[in-house]
Amino acid sequence: MQEHHQAPAILITGAAKRIGAVIAQLFHTQGYRVIIHYNRSASAADKLCRELNDRRSDSCLLVQCDLNEMIGLEKITDLIRSVGRLDVLVNNASSFYPTPINDCDENQWNDLINSNLKGPFFLSQKLAGLLSKHRGAIVNISDMHARQALQNHPIYSIAKAGNIAMTKTLAKELGPDVRINSVAPGAILWPKHESDDTAKQDSVLSKVPMGRLGTENDIAQTVYFLAVEATYMTGQTIAVDGGSSNSL
Repeated sequence: MQEHHQAPAILITGAAKRIGAVIAQLFHTQGYRVIIHYNRSASAADKLCRELNDRRSDSCLLVQCDLNEMIGLEKITDLIRSVGRLDVLVNNASSFYPTPINDCDENQWNDLINSNLKGPFFLSQKLAGLLSKHRGAIVNISDMHARQALQNHPIYSIAKAGNIAMTKTLAKELGPDVRINSVAPGAILWPKHESDDTAKQDSVLSKVPMGRLGTENDIAQTVYFLAVEATYMTGQTIAVDGGSSNSL
């Protein structure tokens, strides 16, 4: 077991699919031991973990819990302590769905605020001590809609704006031993309900100077830069949106 303590370790929340999974794969190729958190996507998490362990034995662990609950955060913290080392925390897990102002409720408020703010905040608090031992880094996944509110998504937009404020304040609270930055993705994948709506897609792409959607790898590469290479950056949010935030 001791040999693994020498390898750097990364915890990624919500890492069974999409952006989280691509981040896990990238850091794994760089020699990291990967801890994949998931909530409901058990089969996808199992498949990814098996693939990574097939490439390098005992290089990936799974942890399942609901990050909205403090008991779930304790479960993750206990596992990381048993691993004995943590170099990078990526707060990627997030709920996302519309909540029109006239048709939303307290349960939706609690879910969106907790998954984007409460979970990442208290997970960062609990793991800061381990991260500081290796001058580690936290990377939060924000959203371009933290700065440009998304129609019919007021609670989500508020939560992601808070996520950027959390990045700034934790940089002061946890520096100089832990750096905290965030990535604000633009349009990366079409939502399922828009996957066949070519008019909507053309409208979105017309506002993106790069003229295309981003990819999960665009986000993963920026996460890696912030976590590993940008050793004099903290409290910053980088927009990875093809320039669309400059077009609004």
